[in-house]
Amino acid sequence: IELVSVGGGRKASALVSKGGTQILLQLLLSASKDSPPNEELMVQLHSLLAKIGPKDKKFGVKARICGTLNISLNLVKQSLQNHRLILPCLQVLRVYSTNCKYCKAFFCLFFLYKTNARRAVDRGYVHVLLTSYVDWHRHDSRHRHMLIRKGILQCIKSVTNIKLGRKAFIDANGMKILYNTSQVSLISFFAMIAHEDFFCVLLLWNDDIETDINKLKPRQELGRPIEELKMYEQFFPELSDNFKKESKTSLTSLTCNKPCQHVSSCGSVLFEGRSVQLGKLCFTGVDPEEEDDSSSHSSGEQVILEVPDILPLHDPDLYIEIVKNTKSVPEYSEVAYPDYFGHIPPPFKEPILERPYGVQRTKISQDIERLIHQNDIIDRVMYDLDNPSYSVPEEGEILKFNSKFESGNLRKVIQIRKNEYDLILNSDINSNHYHQWFYFEVSGMRPGIGYRFNVINCEKSNSQFNYGMQPLMYSVQEALNSRPWWTRVGTDICYYKNHFARSSIAAGGQKGKSYYTITFTVNFPHKDDVCYFAYHYPYTYSTLRMHLQKLESMHNPQQIYFRQDTLCETLSGNSCPLVTITAMPESNYFEHICQFRNRPYIFLTARVHPGETNASWVMKGTLEYLMSNNPTSQSLRESYIFKIVPMLNPDGVINGNHRCSLSGEDLNRQWQNPNPDLHPTIYHSKGLLQYLAAIKRLPLVYCDYHGHSRKKNVFMYGCSIKETVWHTNVSAASCDLIEDLGYRTLPKILSQIAPTFSMSSCSFVVEKSKESTARVVVWREIGVQRSYTMESTLCGCDQGKYKVKKLDKVKAYVWIEFTIYIDITFQNPACLLLKKSIHCSNNFGLKNFRV
Repeated sequence: IELVSVGGGRKASALVSKGGTQILLQLLLSASKDSPPNEELMVQLHSLLAKIGPKDKKFGVKARICGTLNISLNLVKQSLQNHRLILPCLQVLRVYSTNCKYCKAFFCLFFLYKTNARRAVDRGYVHVLLTSYVDWHRHDSRHRHMLIRKGILQCIKSVTNIKLGRKAFIDANGMKILYNTSQVSLISFFAMIAHEDFFCVLLLWNDDIETDINKLKPRQELGRPIEELKMYEQFFPELSDNFKKESKTSLTSLTCNKPCQHVSSCGSVLFEGRSVQLGKLCFTGVDPEEEDDSSSHSSGEQVILEVPDILPLHDPDLYIEIVKNTKSVPEYSEVAYPDYFGHIPPPFKEPILERPYGVQRTKISQDIERLIHQNDIIDRVMYDLDNPSYSVPEEGEILKFNSKFESGNLRKVIQIRKNEYDLILNSDINSNHYHQWFYFEVSGMRPGIGYRFNVINCEKSNSQFNYGMQPLMYSVQEALNSRPWWTRVGTDICYYKNHFARSSIAAGGQKGKSYYTITFTVNFPHKDDVCYFAYHYPYTYSTLRMHLQKLESMHNPQQIYFRQDTLCETLSGNSCPLVTITAMPESNYFEHICQFRNRPYIFLTARVHPGETNASWVMKGTLEYLMSNNPTSQSLRESYIFKIVPMLNPDGVINGNHRCSLSGEDLNRQWQNPNPDLHPTIYHSKGLLQYLAAIKRLPLVYCDYHGHSRKKNVFMYGCSIKETVWHTNVSAASCDLIEDLGYRTLPKILSQIAPTFSMSSCSFVVEKSKESTARVVVWREIGVQRSYTMESTLCGCDQGKYKVKKLDKVKAYVWIEFTIYIDITFQNPACLLLKKSIHCSNNFGLKNFRV
């Protein structure tokens, strides 16, 4: 310090030219990691930085890159009474502020605490801030000082985080002032609010990564006595069957006799004598080109529905019979037309929607207008599940809504303007959050009119709806005209934070959280049609039961060993299917029986999260491929035994939940200590794996199918000690771990041969928040090294041959690649056949495959 002071500006400049600024900033960053930081060192470093900072034109940029700005700010906050330390810190902050880029940070510094915000309100600073903003807006015509204007807006936002601030803001006519200044000001203010939290998360260090090496090391623990695990022996008859007699599929089940006190009773008594019906078709007018097909249908009469025979695994009559035995909390008595008809992929390509510039700005502006001009709002309830006796007015130009069917989710509808409706979704049962999945019916529409729908209580901070994703629509009239498919629809689609505040209870104890809005506009093609909207392609529990029954009835028992068991019953009394697929032994000779019994196991699960319906479509493609007559499928069956739990959360799927079961808990966070009463499907699925571990028959691969709402492509999460350690600050000595890299083989092969698979999106890090997930528990406790979560996008691809296309017709690629991994890794001869047929996906018979 003395050297710089004596030498004046010339010495300081020389120090800057030699890289002194970066060295001092790095020293400051290193010193800040000490707890508590060395006060003397901090004083010396800040004094030096205050001396040389004015001589370095890029001082602010270097400080931003090093991340030392927050260090100085925090020291000021923590040292308000320490005059010796606060003085050099403030001097450095003054140097920082000479760069205009940091004015925003210093504007906001004084409003970070609620006490300062209250003082600002008490002293009338809200009006001063608004006046200052208007002044800057008027005179900064060339937009050279946008960051200063943003800083003022950030100050206003900080003040309005408290009730007094919001009241002062409204009293000062703040909403109208900001609205009238310019659209740029609005979008800066609201877009900053909407996305600030999201981007801040990206900049923060990930402290969720597990750093305890002992916890990371897999430890095979059964967790239950072997005598108790013997109850699962009945689900592995293939290990003892001698095939001297024709084996029959028996449906055994495990039931928990203990009553559950946490969930409302919904036993079979509630469903005795229940009938299921299709709602009346609402269309009264027919398009000219449809007169021949619809002339026999009179207005208001029940229409006889002829389902086209184009879906080999779909049987409407069987579906109705299964629905009658499906148990739901609301006791659904209606069936949605798409589930009854079935559906096929559209015969045309659906590119990802390119959102026009300025859509979000326009939507936010319209929301602001609603607050300013409240007299223009109709504000009429059109649908309300909480008030079953509510009757919708019989008017000709209003839409009618319904969600009282399996997997349906829509709680309330409010008409805002003539053709605009706010939609409120149900939370998961026995929970007060997880609003994302929707599936509902709309009728009474008119063609040529743009209807705007706003789903106003979503919770995730971002969505693929901002990046090309569209909601799905199914038209009954289109289905009657031999076009039974879901299509991506909607224009002016965007996802943004709104002004509706979440309660601290619903936000997990956090205050200041807001809901998000999905908004889209739809033009219906037919008058008085019945249309269905969904977050993603629906796949109900009854659909799964129907598909399994059809697969069982269609397979050749002389070639394919197919067994369907009931693993357990859910809280509602619905059965959880367990499927076993392999090839029948060549004969009942000892050698063939031994080969049959010694085949390695592959364990697959899906649909633990009800809103991730694409997981079920991937599972459907998996089952169909394994049951097909394809030579490679036969080779797989001859090499492996597949144990599959195709739906881990039947109750959540049935009742239209997004993430939880009837216990109100995320089942994929219960694998460490599942409760047999509250989490029966997880408890018994883990029991199957524990039993295999106990008899020394660990699965070769475990894979849990999921869907991802915020990423594109298909990718995997795995488990690795080394890769977890690399992402932490654990000492280098702990990195001397020997680990088999076999966990990377499958994702690596997929990235090379699969156009939908993204290796860059894969992760093998074990995070603390994921320690109770299936992937981590099966890896750590059961001992399966190749334990994965496979995530499939809800939107589409941004790479390869499917780039900017939706994954509606990807068919069997994911499963093909999975089998290629197994064959290549373990040198199965079927690999050669599979390579030849990899480009012949049209022959696999997977016409309904969805990702």
